[in-house]
Amino acid sequence: MPVAPTLNDILNSDPSADLAVAVTEEVDDGNEDTTPEGCCVECKDQKAQVFCEQCQEDFCEVCGGMIHRTGRRRQHVAMEEPEETALSGGASSVTFNAQSGQVDAQGFGEWITERTKFIPLRLTLKERKYLRLLEAALHVSEYTDRIDVLQYGNKTKRIVAQIKELCAILSGLVFADNEQFFQKIFEIGRRHKIMNPEKMRSEYGKLMHLLQDAQASDVQAMLGFSIVAPIKTVHSVLESLGVLYVLEDEMVVVATKEIVQLEIKQKERAIEYLCKAYATIDCPAEVLRQCLYSIGDNHAFLRATRDACDRMLSHLTRDFSPQRAESDRLSLAILSGRNGARLSHSHERQFRYVHQTLALWRELLHDMFMLWHSADSDMLALRNPYRLMDTGQGLQRVQPCQRVSRAAHQILHRTQKSVGRWVGSAVIHLGDRNVPNALIFIDKYNQVASILNPVVRVLEFLDRLQNGQERGDIREYVEQVFGGAEMARKLVLADFFRSAFDGSGADNFFDAGSCIDGRLTSAWNWCSSIEKKPYFPVFLLSGFVGFNGGPEGFS
Repeated sequence: MPVAPTLNDILNSDPSADLAVAVTEEVDDGNEDTTPEGCCVECKDQKAQVFCEQCQEDFCEVCGGMIHRTGRRRQHVAMEEPEETALSGGASSVTFNAQSGQVDAQGFGEWITERTKFIPLRLTLKERKYLRLLEAALHVSEYTDRIDVLQYGNKTKRIVAQIKELCAILSGLVFADNEQFFQKIFEIGRRHKIMNPEKMRSEYGKLMHLLQDAQASDVQAMLGFSIVAPIKTVHSVLESLGVLYVLEDEMVVVATKEIVQLEIKQKERAIEYLCKAYATIDCPAEVLRQCLYSIGDNHAFLRATRDACDRMLSHLTRDFSPQRAESDRLSLAILSGRNGARLSHSHERQFRYVHQTLALWRELLHDMFMLWHSADSDMLALRNPYRLMDTGQGLQRVQPCQRVSRAAHQILHRTQKSVGRWVGSAVIHLGDRNVPNALIFIDKYNQVASILNPVVRVLEFLDRLQNGQERGDIREYVEQVFGGAEMARKLVLADFFRSAFDGSGADNFFDAGSCIDGRLTSAWNWCSSIEKKPYFPVFLLSGFVGFNGGPEGFS
């Protein structure tokens, strides 16, 4: 039995010896946190892709890029690992032009095979009947109002009671005998939402919160089964039927074009050719046709969302010089505290800031289906619980978003490499009070098209006005007030590039500012004040009704 030290022993002891022992123990403890062989020394869970000669350490592409982005570390020499790396979860830089059917890089078959892992399968007629049943049941359900409240009592019992009530509405039978039916109908709702982001605006949130709660172990024990099934994609269907090689055929490029009146016959002939060539007993022609149409739906989604970013980037580079402003009215320079701005940028710096922001939004929308699948996996993961807390915007489910975070940082790193020097913060809020969960993240960036498409439509209206294709009295009004349609277009663009990217929208730099999410917050803040702009009558004359109104904000 050790003898306790006396007061005299403590006073006469050497404290430096104890400190040395403590430091040694701390160093020894640190050695236990070893990096797995072949993995990144920073995140420890991704394959090493680059080796820094100065740091003498291995990094994955994302961590290496973030650590060596600024300061003296930017001068470090990095060598690529000799091993070949696989495509990053759909975040491939290959771009496909759905309108022309051309690929900007070699290997369309490999690219489309990888991309189809995240393209949901188009709903059949029978599945659409189930969808209407699900939407009706979710519409009358008060699930979130009953569950996401701060009150005493057993929350698990309340969750189970609400799930049973909804399932009873759907089936009208003993729900425990219909596990596959419920898995199927809930999967149809999730699949439909990914392909149609503008649908199920309130019902989808209830659905995901219900499925999120149903994944808890105690809830599953009381229910007796799981109601979550993987989302059915083009890749999973073709792979299960053993005909994944159909995507290697050159005719897939033609068969998955968007429907253009002049090329519709060519598209339909290509589809029929592929169905006849690759149909089997296990994989009938109708399934192949459905898969090809689903890929075409993805291209239509890209045209409606991603292409708006391309058009705005084109306007930015065509109408504005990156070095100097054409005039004071068309200068992009902003000053903190003036006109609501919270950032101070020169014209050149603001040009680069807007350019890289639009480029990032474009890449996020290009891989939106992949991000949505990652968000679905994060929200419905078995061991990923959420915390119900007041974030300043009501009670929200705050939950870690590991898969979405990884994918978003890969896209950000890819954008940073393409645009060069980065302006502003590169922080992506996820799982905090700003962006509580993956569902909020997806919803935020699905709004990019709702912001940009109405602006693009107004710019197209002004181009037609300039070419004499619109009413003469409107052209006279624009001439008198703005000095012509061309000047009106530039004034709209200049104000948008200044005021929608000025760090506004909140009273601190954590909620807004130049961070990745703050850039979108500033854009929404510009939308909220559109009625005060001097060019607002031009918006109304072009048919604009709002950023959340009819199709693309137009009547």
